Amino acid sequence: MSRRKPRGRPINGWLIIDKPAGLTSTDVVNRVKRIFDAQKAGHGGTLDPLATGLLPIAFGTATKTVPYVMDGTKLYHFTLKFGEARDTDDADGAVTETSPVRPDDAAIEAALPRFRGDILQVPPVFSAIKVAGERAYDMARDGRAPVLEPRPARVDRFELISRPDADTAVFEVASGKGVYMRSLARDLAKACGTVGHIAALRRLRVGPFLEKHAIPLDKLREADDTAPASPDLLLPVETALADIPALALTEQEAAALHQGQAISLVTLMGRIPAQADPNGGLARAMAGGRVIGLCHLEDGMLRPERIL
Repeated sequence: MSRRKPRGRPINGWLIIDKPAGLTSTDVVNRVKRIFDAQKAGHGGTLDPLATGLLPIAFGTATKTVPYVMDGTKLYHFTLKFGEARDTDDADGAVTETSPVRPDDAAIEAALPRFRGDILQVPPVFSAIKVAGERAYDMARDGRAPVLEPRPARVDRFELISRPDADTAVFEVASGKGVYMRSLARDLAKACGTVGHIAALRRLRVGPFLEKHAIPLDKLREADDTAPASPDLLLPVETALADIPALALTEQEAAALHQGQAISLVTLMGRIPAQADPNGGLARAMAGGRVIGLCHLEDGMLRPERIL
Protein backbone atom coordinates (compact mmCIF):
# COMPACT_ATOMS: atom_id res chain seq x y z
CA MET A 1 0.00 0.00 0.00
CA SER A 2 1.61 3.28 -1.12
CA ARG A 3 1.70 6.28 1.20
CA ARG A 4 -0.11 9.38 0.04
CA LYS A 5 2.27 12.14 -0.99
CA PRO A 6 1.97 15.24 1.25
CA ARG A 7 0.45 18.27 -0.41
CA GLY A 8 2.62 21.32 -0.97
CA ARG A 9 6.33 22.00 -1.19
CA PRO A 10 8.85 20.71 1.38
CA ILE A 11 10.31 24.10 2.37
CA ASN A 12 12.19 24.79 5.60
CA GLY A 13 12.80 27.99 7.57
CA TRP A 14 11.16 30.79 9.52
CA LEU A 15 8.93 33.62 8.36
CA ILE A 16 8.27 36.40 10.88
CA ILE A 17 4.87 37.96 10.27
CA ASP A 18 3.70 41.29 11.66
CA LYS A 19 0.20 40.12 12.53
CA PRO A 20 -2.68 42.57 12.08
CA ALA A 21 -5.51 42.81 14.60
CA GLY A 22 -8.64 40.76 13.99
CA LEU A 23 -7.06 37.46 12.93
CA THR A 24 -6.26 34.41 15.03
CA SER A 25 -2.75 32.95 14.91
CA THR A 26 -4.18 29.87 13.15
CA ASP A 27 -5.77 32.12 10.50
CA VAL A 28 -2.35 33.60 9.77
CA VAL A 29 -0.61 30.22 9.61
CA ASN A 30 -3.20 28.87 7.17
CA ARG A 31 -2.94 31.95 4.94
CA VAL A 32 0.86 31.92 4.90
CA LYS A 33 0.98 28.16 4.30
CA ARG A 34 -1.27 28.66 1.28
CA ILE A 35 0.79 31.58 -0.08
CA PHE A 36 3.97 29.49 0.05
CA ASP A 37 2.27 26.22 -0.94
CA ALA A 38 4.11 24.66 2.01
CA GLN A 39 3.73 21.07 3.19
CA LYS A 40 4.11 21.84 6.88
CA ALA A 41 3.81 25.02 8.95
CA GLY A 42 3.13 26.07 12.54
CA HIS A 43 3.59 29.14 14.74
CA GLY A 44 5.95 29.96 17.58
CA GLY A 45 3.59 31.40 20.18
CA THR A 46 -0.09 32.37 19.99
CA LEU A 47 -1.25 35.97 19.69
CA ASP A 48 -4.84 36.89 20.59
CA PRO A 49 -7.02 38.19 17.73
CA LEU A 50 -6.90 41.72 19.23
CA ALA A 51 -3.08 41.67 19.34
CA THR A 52 -0.64 42.80 16.67
CA GLY A 53 3.06 42.18 16.20
CA LEU A 54 5.51 39.34 15.83
CA LEU A 55 4.13 35.92 14.96
CA PRO A 56 6.97 33.56 13.95
CA ILE A 57 5.87 30.95 11.40
CA ALA A 58 7.91 27.74 11.18
CA PHE A 59 8.08 25.72 7.95
CA GLY A 60 9.21 22.10 7.62
CA THR A 61 12.12 21.17 9.88
CA ALA A 62 11.87 24.57 11.61
CA THR A 63 8.81 23.20 13.43
CA LYS A 64 11.26 21.09 15.46
CA THR A 65 12.68 24.29 16.94
CA VAL A 66 9.33 25.85 17.93
CA PRO A 67 9.63 24.85 21.63
CA TYR A 68 12.95 26.72 21.92
CA VAL A 69 11.47 29.86 20.38
CA MET A 70 8.49 29.68 22.74
CA ASP A 71 10.88 29.38 25.71
CA GLY A 72 12.63 32.61 24.69
CA THR A 73 12.02 36.12 26.04
CA LYS A 74 8.92 37.93 24.75
CA LEU A 75 8.62 41.72 24.69
CA TYR A 76 5.21 43.42 24.68
CA HIS A 77 3.64 46.85 24.82
CA PHE A 78 0.06 46.99 26.04
CA THR A 79 -2.48 49.68 26.83
CA LEU A 80 -4.50 49.14 30.01
CA LYS A 81 -7.89 50.85 30.12
CA PHE A 82 -9.12 51.50 33.65
CA GLY A 83 -12.73 51.47 34.77
CA GLU A 84 -14.15 48.48 32.90
CA ALA A 85 -13.64 44.76 33.49
CA ARG A 86 -14.45 42.52 30.54
CA ASP A 87 -15.10 38.78 30.39
CA THR A 88 -12.19 38.23 27.97
CA ASP A 89 -9.91 40.68 29.85
CA ASP A 90 -9.50 42.63 26.59
CA ALA A 91 -11.50 45.04 24.45
CA ASP A 92 -13.18 42.21 22.49
CA GLY A 93 -15.22 41.07 25.50
CA ALA A 94 -18.42 42.12 27.24
CA VAL A 95 -18.32 44.52 30.20
CA THR A 96 -18.79 42.65 33.49
CA GLU A 97 -17.96 45.38 36.05
CA THR A 98 -17.23 49.10 36.19
CA SER A 99 -15.41 51.39 38.63
CA PRO A 100 -15.02 55.18 38.87
CA VAL A 101 -11.50 54.84 40.34
CA ARG A 102 -8.62 56.05 38.15
CA PRO A 103 -5.23 55.45 39.80
CA ASP A 104 -2.50 58.07 39.50
CA ASP A 105 1.05 57.25 38.38
CA ALA A 106 2.26 56.87 41.96
CA ALA A 107 -0.38 54.24 42.72
CA ILE A 108 0.55 52.31 39.58
CA GLU A 109 4.28 52.45 40.34
CA ALA A 110 3.61 51.25 43.89
CA ALA A 111 1.66 48.22 42.63
CA LEU A 112 4.05 47.12 39.86
CA PRO A 113 6.77 45.39 41.98
CA ARG A 114 4.41 42.60 43.07
CA PHE A 115 4.04 41.57 39.41
CA ARG A 116 7.76 41.29 38.68
CA GLY A 117 9.94 38.20 39.02
CA ASP A 118 8.48 34.77 39.75
CA ILE A 119 4.75 35.23 40.31
CA LEU A 120 1.54 33.20 40.37
CA GLN A 121 -1.00 34.15 37.73
CA VAL A 122 -4.59 33.06 37.08
CA PRO A 123 -5.02 32.72 33.28
CA PRO A 124 -7.92 34.47 31.53
CA VAL A 125 -11.12 32.42 31.41
CA PHE A 126 -11.06 32.90 27.63
CA SER A 127 -7.81 30.99 27.06
CA ALA A 128 -6.73 27.76 25.38
CA ILE A 129 -5.98 26.01 28.68
CA LYS A 130 -7.62 22.61 28.95
CA VAL A 131 -9.91 21.78 31.87
CA ALA A 132 -11.00 18.12 32.04
CA GLY A 133 -10.19 17.79 28.33
CA GLU A 134 -12.07 20.93 27.25
CA ARG A 135 -10.67 24.30 26.20
CA ALA A 136 -11.44 27.00 28.75
CA TYR A 137 -12.68 29.38 26.05
CA ASP A 138 -15.18 26.78 24.75
CA MET A 139 -16.55 26.33 28.26
CA ALA A 140 -16.74 30.12 28.78
CA ARG A 141 -18.62 30.60 25.49
CA ASP A 142 -21.12 27.96 26.61
CA GLY A 143 -21.74 29.85 29.84
CA ARG A 144 -19.74 27.34 31.91
CA ALA A 145 -16.76 29.54 32.77
CA PRO A 146 -14.20 27.29 34.51
CA VAL A 147 -12.39 28.09 37.74
CA LEU A 148 -8.70 28.24 36.77
CA GLU A 149 -5.90 27.68 39.27
CA PRO A 150 -2.95 30.10 39.60
CA ARG A 151 0.10 29.12 37.55
CA PRO A 152 3.78 30.06 37.94
CA ALA A 153 4.92 32.83 35.60
CA ARG A 154 8.15 34.76 35.11
CA VAL A 155 8.03 38.52 34.46
CA ASP A 156 11.49 39.98 33.89
CA ARG A 157 10.37 43.57 33.34
CA PHE A 158 7.08 45.43 33.83
CA GLU A 159 7.31 49.21 33.40
CA LEU A 160 4.88 52.11 33.00
CA ILE A 161 6.08 53.90 29.85
CA SER A 162 3.35 56.47 29.15
CA ARG A 163 0.06 57.85 30.43
CA PRO A 164 -2.05 59.16 27.52
CA ASP A 165 -4.90 60.16 29.86
CA ALA A 166 -6.51 59.27 33.20
CA ASP A 167 -8.33 56.29 31.68
CA THR A 168 -5.32 54.60 30.07
CA ALA A 169 -1.72 53.63 30.78
CA VAL A 170 0.85 52.03 28.48
CA PHE A 171 3.29 49.38 29.74
CA GLU A 172 6.32 47.46 28.50
CA VAL A 173 6.67 43.85 29.63
CA ALA A 174 9.51 41.37 29.10
CA SER A 175 8.46 37.87 30.11
CA GLY A 176 9.10 34.19 29.74
CA LYS A 177 6.89 31.43 28.40
CA GLY A 178 3.18 31.27 29.21
CA VAL A 179 2.65 34.72 30.74
CA TYR A 180 -0.74 36.22 29.91
CA MET A 181 -0.68 39.97 29.31
CA ARG A 182 -4.47 40.08 29.80
CA SER A 183 -4.03 38.65 33.31
CA LEU A 184 -1.27 41.15 34.13
CA ALA A 185 -3.52 44.03 33.06
CA ARG A 186 -6.54 42.69 34.95
CA ASP A 187 -4.59 42.02 38.14
CA LEU A 188 -2.66 45.30 38.08
CA ALA A 189 -5.94 47.23 37.81
CA LYS A 190 -7.29 45.31 40.82
CA ALA A 191 -4.11 46.04 42.78
CA CYS A 192 -4.71 49.73 42.07
CA GLY A 193 -8.20 49.53 43.56
CA THR A 194 -10.13 49.48 40.30
CA VAL A 195 -10.88 47.22 37.32
CA GLY A 196 -9.49 47.23 33.80
CA HIS A 197 -8.74 45.40 30.59
CA ILE A 198 -6.29 45.47 27.68
CA ALA A 199 -7.33 47.94 24.99
CA ALA A 200 -4.31 47.32 22.71
CA LEU A 201 -1.48 44.78 22.69
CA ARG A 202 1.61 44.50 20.50
CA ARG A 203 4.42 41.92 20.61
CA LEU A 204 7.83 43.33 19.72
CA ARG A 205 10.12 40.33 20.24
CA VAL A 206 9.98 36.53 20.40
CA GLY A 207 13.30 34.94 21.41
CA PRO A 208 15.87 35.89 18.74
CA PHE A 209 13.23 37.39 16.41
CA LEU A 210 12.84 41.18 16.38
CA GLU A 211 10.61 43.73 14.63
CA LYS A 212 13.28 44.24 11.96
CA HIS A 213 12.71 40.62 10.86
CA ALA A 214 8.95 41.03 10.46
CA ILE A 215 6.96 41.26 7.23
CA PRO A 216 3.41 42.71 7.33
CA LEU A 217 0.90 40.05 6.36
CA ASP A 218 -0.63 42.29 3.67
CA LYS A 219 2.77 42.59 1.96
CA LEU A 220 2.74 38.86 1.16
CA ARG A 221 0.87 38.40 -2.08
CA GLU A 222 -1.83 35.79 -2.23
CA ALA A 223 -0.99 32.76 -4.37
CA ASP A 224 -4.05 33.17 -6.65
CA ASP A 225 -3.09 31.82 -10.10
CA THR A 226 0.57 32.83 -9.86
CA ALA A 227 3.55 30.89 -8.55
CA PRO A 228 3.90 30.39 -4.78
CA ALA A 229 5.91 32.91 -2.78
CA SER A 230 9.68 32.45 -2.84
CA PRO A 231 11.40 30.54 -0.01
CA ASP A 232 14.11 33.24 -0.25
CA LEU A 233 11.90 35.26 2.12
CA LEU A 234 12.51 32.71 4.88
CA LEU A 235 15.13 32.90 7.62
CA PRO A 236 17.29 29.77 8.12
CA VAL A 237 16.02 27.13 10.54
CA GLU A 238 18.96 27.75 12.87
CA THR A 239 18.01 31.42 13.35
CA ALA A 240 15.58 30.22 16.03
CA LEU A 241 18.49 28.84 18.05
CA ALA A 242 20.68 31.96 18.01
CA ASP A 243 20.15 32.55 21.75
CA ILE A 244 21.51 29.08 22.64
CA PRO A 245 25.30 28.83 23.24
CA ALA A 246 27.18 27.29 20.29
CA LEU A 247 29.53 24.32 20.73
CA ALA A 248 31.93 23.43 17.89
CA LEU A 249 32.25 19.72 17.11
CA THR A 250 34.37 17.65 14.75
CA GLU A 251 32.65 15.78 11.93
CA GLN A 252 33.31 12.54 13.80
CA GLU A 253 31.62 13.89 16.94
CA ALA A 254 28.70 15.18 14.87
CA ALA A 255 28.28 11.74 13.32
CA ALA A 256 28.19 10.19 16.81
CA LEU A 257 25.39 12.57 17.84
CA HIS A 258 23.46 11.68 14.69
CA GLN A 259 23.60 8.05 15.84
CA GLY A 260 22.24 8.99 19.25
CA GLN A 261 25.55 8.61 21.07
CA ALA A 262 26.60 10.81 23.99
CA ILE A 263 30.04 12.48 24.07
CA SER A 264 32.14 12.91 27.19
CA LEU A 265 32.53 16.54 28.22
CA VAL A 266 36.16 15.75 29.05
CA THR A 267 36.92 15.45 25.31
CA LEU A 268 35.20 18.81 24.73
CA MET A 269 37.18 20.74 27.37
CA GLY A 270 38.20 24.15 26.06
CA ARG A 271 35.33 24.21 23.57
CA ILE A 272 32.37 24.32 25.96
CA PRO A 273 30.94 27.87 25.89
CA ALA A 274 31.03 29.70 29.21
CA GLN A 275 27.27 30.43 28.99
CA ALA A 276 26.39 26.73 28.80
CA ASP A 277 25.24 25.28 32.12
CA PRO A 278 27.04 21.92 32.67
CA ASN A 279 24.15 20.80 34.90
CA GLY A 280 21.36 20.28 32.39
CA GLY A 281 22.00 23.28 30.13
CA LEU A 282 21.45 23.41 26.38
CA ALA A 283 24.08 23.80 23.68
CA ARG A 284 23.74 24.31 19.93
CA ALA A 285 25.97 21.68 18.32
CA MET A 286 27.83 23.01 15.27
CA ALA A 287 30.08 21.29 12.74
CA GLY A 288 31.60 22.81 9.62
CA GLY A 289 29.54 25.97 10.07
CA ARG A 290 26.21 24.12 10.10
CA VAL A 291 23.84 23.39 12.99
CA ILE A 292 23.71 19.69 13.89
CA GLY A 293 21.08 19.99 16.58
CA LEU A 294 20.53 20.70 20.26
CA CYS A 295 22.20 18.82 23.09
CA HIS A 296 22.01 18.69 26.89
CA LEU A 297 25.05 18.89 29.12
CA GLU A 298 24.46 16.59 32.07
CA ASP A 299 26.30 14.03 34.18
CA GLY A 300 29.57 14.84 32.45
CA MET A 301 28.17 14.03 29.00
CA LEU A 302 26.86 15.87 25.96
CA ARG A 303 23.60 14.12 25.02
CA PRO A 304 21.63 14.73 21.82
CA GLU A 305 18.15 16.11 22.41
CA ARG A 306 16.96 17.29 19.00
CA ILE A 307 18.93 16.53 15.84
CA LEU A 308 18.02 18.68 12.83
